Amino acid sequence: MTNHYFSKERRKIIKSGIGMMAAMATYPQLSMSQINNNPLIKKAIPSTGESIPVIGLGTSRTFDAGEQAQQIKLLPVLEAFFENGGSLVDSSPMYGAAQQAVGRLLHKLDRPEALFSATKVWIEGKQAGIAQMQQAMDLWGIDSFDLMQIHNLKDWQIHLETLKEWKSQGKIRYIGITTSHNRFHEELADILNRESLDFVQFTYNIDNRTSEKSLLPIAFDKGVAVLVNRPFQRGDLFRRIKDKELPAWAAEIGIKSWGQYFLKFAVSHPAVTCAIPATSKVKHMVDNMQAGYGDLPDLATRQKMVKYLQTI
Repeated sequence: MTNHYFSKERRKIIKSGIGMMAAMATYPQLSMSQINNNPLIKKAIPSTGESIPVIGLGTSRTFDAGEQAQQIKLLPVLEAFFENGGSLVDSSPMYGAAQQAVGRLLHKLDRPEALFSATKVWIEGKQAGIAQMQQAMDLWGIDSFDLMQIHNLKDWQIHLETLKEWKSQGKIRYIGITTSHNRFHEELADILNRESLDFVQFTYNIDNRTSEKSLLPIAFDKGVAVLVNRPFQRGDLFRRIKDKELPAWAAEIGIKSWGQYFLKFAVSHPAVTCAIPATSKVKHMVDNMQAGYGDLPDLATRQKMVKYLQTI
């Protein structure tokens, strides 16, 4: 599905090397009135038009809790996520006991109606992949996933055929592929250009904008929803701004914390559908979710956000 807002001429502007900020000017700027009249900011999945909140939940490291007592401590975190408008929960068999923890907690919450379930297949071989995905359903206590992704491109040709079969059978609603490593960007770009996918997931944040060179424009052009992982660069961004004050103008767009500053920057890119920060703390969860309300920074504000961080 091709997005009519992104013409071939606009793609040429990006490829010409004019730079990130000039390229951003080719995108339509989003506003609350264009997205949803509700204060909760949502964006549409291009392949269907279904809307999801721009802030989701990642579970890497933070939900890797094998013991039941440890898992129960995470219940208030997941409760805060849904109570504050959350929907998309993303996991993977790569994340240790995270899927088991998510499943147990969802059961205790009576599987919230808002849940948009997303996980990954991360193994070699067709039958092994099928078994791993079925195990994920068992761990989550569900009969189907909203989104199944191929993690870090592992054996992607084999798994993609299975995912297409499962989608036709109603076992999954959306198909995706992921990476969290810049070294895979070229291969991922080639896959996006050749294959029909609903979602793609990769790293994008205010300090790591490599994906603006090709992945974000391609996803926008092809009508592929983008999930952003590592929006805080695994905490590096917080370490960088330790003891630094937010700029006074941040309040003008409803930014009250550095976490919101980083998240609003990430999800304000028109090609980005949802960011999936991970946390195991309720106060951080609530703060993250607040980034999904109000307005998103426009192009001029995004420029200002980048320049301010460069001065720190």
